[in-house]
Amino acid sequence: MSLFGRLISSISSAERLLRPVSAAVQSASAPGSDSSDSDREGLAEMGFLDHLEDLRWALIKGAIGMVVATIVAVFFREWIIEEILLGPKKADFFMYRILGIETTPFVLQNRSVTGQFFADVGTVIAVGIIMGSPVFVYFMWRFIEPGLYPGEKKGLRFSAVFATLFFMLGISFGYCIITPLALQFFAGYQISPEISNEFDISKYFGMITFWSFGVGILFELPVVIYFLAKLGIATPDGLRKGRKYALIGGLTLAAFFTPPDPVSQVLVATPLLLLYEGSIWIAVVVERNRKRAFEKAME
Repeated sequence: MSLFGRLISSISSAERLLRPVSAAVQSASAPGSDSSDSDREGLAEMGFLDHLEDLRWALIKGAIGMVVATIVAVFFREWIIEEILLGPKKADFFMYRILGIETTPFVLQNRSVTGQFFADVGTVIAVGIIMGSPVFVYFMWRFIEPGLYPGEKKGLRFSAVFATLFFMLGISFGYCIITPLALQFFAGYQISPEISNEFDISKYFGMITFWSFGVGILFELPVVIYFLAKLGIATPDGLRKGRKYALIGGLTLAAFFTPPDPVSQVLVATPLLLLYEGSIWIAVVVERNRKRAFEKAME
């Protein structure tokens, strides 16, 4: 069983110990009743406080998932720090060989009394939140699912998978491309031979997190456009007219997330512009489906 499955199983067991099954769930699972209709009837009968109670338990179980994931991350903290966070510092980092980068060695130092302690604790908490986030999303999905129509459920599932895929692609791109390029740029940058580059451990961990997760958030552009198109805010024509602004915005973001050299900026700006072009296609599909649904409703 996967880690995600074990987390779900553990949290479900904790839920059974913490509170009994509610009467609404019992009636929804009664034999001989349609699940969709019974869900909606149960929702209709539930009051505002009942919804708040369900939301509270969804948040509690999602938080428990993150706590369990954080505990798991404690046992792998040494590997996470040595292989993931400190990987780009090593000369034999696999991306240096793939990109053909000649590495410049640099020193990591701890310049505060509590620096290493909080870097260690912060790493474990951050990894636990990331690992536990699918569990949190799962229980929030269980909370909102009964109130959705079948078509809405299908669309939201697709959006969740879509968003997760692009987020992971963005993190991978930020860690494997941006991080080694930026580190080597700043490691080799000197205004005087009398000044050596020695990076603070807290700043080093913070910058790797910024480069990786920042690009991961930028890669969510197609998901944002999808929801804006569903709301009728983003249209294909409007997105096509905004290409020149997208180009300026992509180059600006690339300059913000990368070292000040044109190669790195182009490497980041290119996928962002490709994502923008893909977002136009997504808006076309959403608009076409919305028109079909409207025409069908008018028949």
